[in-house]
Amino acid sequence: MAEATGSEEAEESGISMVELLEEEEERQLDAAAVLGAADDTRCTYDQGYVKRQALYACLTCCPADSDRLAGVCLACSYHCHEDHDLVELYTKRHFRCDCGNSKFPQNACKLLKEKLPENPENEYNHNFRGAYCTCHRPYPDPEDTIDDEMIQCCICEDWYHGRHQGGKVPPGDEYAEMICGQCLPKHVFLAYYSGLAVTVLKTEESKAPVDMEKPCSGKDVQNGACSPAKEKEDINESENAEDVVKPDTNEVVNINKINSTKETKSSGCKLNSLRKQELPDGAVFLPDSWRKHLCTCEDCKAKYKAEGVLFLLDEEDSVAFYEESGKSRHRNNSPAMQRELEALSSIDRVTRTEMVHEYNTLSSSLREYLRKFAENKKVVRDEDIHEFFSQLAANKKQRPGSSIQLFCK
Repeated sequence: MAEATGSEEAEESGISMVELLEEEEERQLDAAAVLGAADDTRCTYDQGYVKRQALYACLTCCPADSDRLAGVCLACSYHCHEDHDLVELYTKRHFRCDCGNSKFPQNACKLLKEKLPENPENEYNHNFRGAYCTCHRPYPDPEDTIDDEMIQCCICEDWYHGRHQGGKVPPGDEYAEMICGQCLPKHVFLAYYSGLAVTVLKTEESKAPVDMEKPCSGKDVQNGACSPAKEKEDINESENAEDVVKPDTNEVVNINKINSTKETKSSGCKLNSLRKQELPDGAVFLPDSWRKHLCTCEDCKAKYKAEGVLFLLDEEDSVAFYEESGKSRHRNNSPAMQRELEALSSIDRVTRTEMVHEYNTLSSSLREYLRKFAENKKVVRDEDIHEFFSQLAANKKQRPGSSIQLFCK
């Protein structure tokens, strides 16, 4: 009986080891999703305005109460702003690294000396001061006791609490992008596409629900804003068309209802066949395909450009595309996971049990070592990791009967 129990424990340990490897792979994929193809040894300045990259704001060099807003790339955060108070900005579009320019009079870039005084095409918001949302609070907020996910608007790229955008955020697998309640009224053309929304949030001030199926009024018909006779026809126009979930009712409706393909031959503009709807005063959550339904006629393109949102037509602009590209590069460049699993399957159960024990020891020691960096907001350098493993090798004592040795390099 004792032998059977030992076998069961060993088997559980073996399974746990596989799970540990899978969890490690998942963590690496998460990191690759955020960092993309970022090189932590080279400043991205000479690449110009990078389409999308991970950025950081240095509050030591550019304090929150100053008028200097700036962002630095991953490499500069490591090599030029070591031990500084850094704010992780996740990713921003069309940005050129500011490190060492006129906004950093006391701190030159150590990686790239020749830089222009400013990057005029960079756009900044209060995130660069460490503040987010309409509440202008930091993240994480030590004074906020409410568990509320923050979501990034795909237009202004600010981050918002769901409760400050009108209500409960839908599950992440139900939407791909969010447009905040502050951006919606700035871009009137979105009123033609709001029916694409999976979920609409309404601010607390707005008590009346937004009825996506509100019948056309006589004034709307007179102005040509909608056609009541056409509404039912659009719903059943194509059985093969993409479906979306109608806000508030969760009813599945045909996307052709709000995005008819019957474009007028005279102009080719989709807006001539779409019904302009009332925009909510909260956020809208949209499916992955919503950008594909935007009109691309020359008049609409000119409007997008004038309003600074031409990037919506770029299929490589979205955060989802950026993250998936980073994950794909990681998978292609790191086939080690499969090799590790294959090697693990060939090891006997006793050895796997010892490996799990050694892993847990290493994991707890590393967490304890890194805690001081987190508490002091210090960047972990390569030499710090080498120091940790050197100490671990010096302090390690081989357990009696153990067949496992850790070789730390």
